[in-house]
Amino acid sequence: MSQKRVLILTLFAMIAFAGNSLLCRVALKLDQVDATSFTSIRIISGALTLWIIVRMRGGSQSTAGNWPSAIALFSYMASFSFAYISLPVATGALLLFGAAQATMIGYGLWTGERLRMRQVAGLAIAFGGLVGLLLPGISAPPLYGSILMLFAGASWGVYSLLGKFAGDPILVTAENFRRAGYLTLGLSVVMVPWVSIDMAGFWCALSSGALASGVGYIIWYAALRQLKVTSAATAQLSVPVIAAVGGIVLLGEPVSLRLFFASTATLGGIAWVIFDI
Repeated sequence: MSQKRVLILTLFAMIAFAGNSLLCRVALKLDQVDATSFTSIRIISGALTLWIIVRMRGGSQSTAGNWPSAIALFSYMASFSFAYISLPVATGALLLFGAAQATMIGYGLWTGERLRMRQVAGLAIAFGGLVGLLLPGISAPPLYGSILMLFAGASWGVYSLLGKFAGDPILVTAENFRRAGYLTLGLSVVMVPWVSIDMAGFWCALSSGALASGVGYIIWYAALRQLKVTSAATAQLSVPVIAAVGGIVLLGEPVSLRLFFASTATLGGIAWVIFDI
């Protein structure tokens, strides 16, 4: 695969990941869909899309995936949706990304990996950026939504760790989506009294599941095979930035100095840990 094609695939994948934040926030902000319905439609449409792709490849999902991964995937998507009831796009993406990376770095430390002094400094800066964002004040994001998004990020980090050595990523993801579908149907039954959805909300959720999640993951896996680990990590640093730009352009969301400095500290600190600059 040519470098140009890898670059294009990577760009589309990052836009897809940021698109999940934008689609969810648009639908919830305009009261086009409730968080439970958004989660259910996203998971089920993603599962169907991946199932079709697997069938077209002539593969079988029967031996792929596992319940711990499915639970982590469901936890990420459900918490993500409920968090965006109150969080702006940029803040949500930053908290999600920061928590996911912190979870994965923390796991590495717990299993015996060691950081150099500069990496320790980077980790402290990143953690300070998130704490600074959440400190009480006029521009602080809602605490409940922030906690949910941090949990979503941690769940995504766990899902990524569980899937690191899980075999064919497309088969595994398809099966994990299918299993998560059972969990989201259970949530939908419990939350029936609060269901509220119109066609615009339905299409936002469907686009998030089928395109930004299902197809987005396929594109990312295609690019990932051609990328070095450091290059893949660098690409993911762009997701909160893309989401922030989208929130400003499409939703008119303001960018506070608190968010700017928190983003700079968090993303810069994480980059310092990953690359030991």
